[in-house]
Amino acid sequence: MYAQAPFLAPIANALLPPAGQSSRHPARRHLVGDYPVDQAALDHFNRLLAKLHHVPLACDQLATAARELIDQPRAAARYPGPIAQRLELAGRIDRMVTDHDWTPDHQAAEVAHLVADYLHSTDMLIPASVPAVGHLDDAILVDAAWPQLADEVACYQDYCRLRAIEAELRGCEAESMPFSRDDWQRARALEAELIAHCRRSGSSSYLPGQGPALFRVS
Repeated sequence: MYAQAPFLAPIANALLPPAGQSSRHPARRHLVGDYPVDQAALDHFNRLLAKLHHVPLACDQLATAARELIDQPRAAARYPGPIAQRLELAGRIDRMVTDHDWTPDHQAAEVAHLVADYLHSTDMLIPASVPAVGHLDDAILVDAAWPQLADEVACYQDYCRLRAIEAELRGCEAESMPFSRDDWQRARALEAELIAHCRRSGSSSYLPGQGPALFRVS
């Protein structure tokens, strides 16, 4: 069974369609924190959003969203919660893209590479050095891509789980063991059979000696 996709609360109300109310501080409409948003960079970012079927954003929306996030209590955390959550998802996407043993679904692969390429790009809309909201653009891009990636990332996480189990059974490191998407699907089928067998017999699916022998992918 795949891991459940995390619930994503909105990053900031200002980013929700329709566009939020105009800023009460007109002179700061183009500032994310203290960083002035470049219109050409925003145009490029909006072209990426368009590929993800997301509406374009205005400078005023970014500025207002940044103020919302900066005002959020975050204790000792480096980033506000909505940004931190999406950076964690960005890490999952990046690991999936860079794992050469995993063959992602074609459509999901295109979206994942778009996100990963932006995450590693030096041509960012908002520099990472901007305090608190330096990864707001990364968070927005992940948020826009997530509906198209959630299922595939869940599959990849389950693949990693079963690969780790298989590696333990073989007594080797997971990363050094050939284990393809087809191997994962076979392992899932074997696991489902084992669980069904154990439920019928009223035994644990992790019985020493029985579970590994039934589960192991040859």
